[in-house]
Amino acid sequence: MSLSAVVVLVVLFLAAAYAVILYNGLVRLKHGVGKAWANIDVLLRQRHEELPKLVETCKQYMQHERSTLEQVISARNAVSDARQQGDISALGQAETGLRAGLGRLFALAENYPELRANESFRHLQQRISGLESGIADRRELYNESVNLNNVRIEQFPDVLLARAFGFGSAELLQFSETEKADVDLKTLFG
Repeated sequence: MSLSAVVVLVVLFLAAAYAVILYNGLVRLKHGVGKAWANIDVLLRQRHEELPKLVETCKQYMQHERSTLEQVISARNAVSDARQQGDISALGQAETGLRAGLGRLFALAENYPELRANESFRHLQQRISGLESGIADRRELYNESVNLNNVRIEQFPDVLLARAFGFGSAELLQFSETEKADVDLKTLFG
């Protein structure tokens, strides 16, 4: 075997090894996005199960706040539908509605001392607040995983393998501008 044939074989072997390393990196990033989504999904399911208990507890005390309670349940259902369909954009919008409804519900609960004194309500409020914090933390991790994936599949030479093997971009989980806006306390307590 000639020296030039050996050089060609070594170059081909190195190119193939490099392609395998790139491919495995893309696979790792794709599965990282899936794992990050699964972590959010767990918390969304837990919150989904806790919200009816909270609303039932509130119904006993908040007879005049039926529209707020119905808004929370409606938003809960919208989050569930978007989660089940894997529609990240719709989930962001539904989350915004749910968070607004929960904020209004917790603010209105301040007007009901008996409700605030109820052990079940306090427990559920703390549980849901904890889940909200967990969802926010995991959303940040999810968006970081999505960003790493999306950047990598657009970089050269990864883009060549990404296109060849059908690696696609993922969608960031974003909430609407109203979610990020300052809370108007007058409307909550007015």
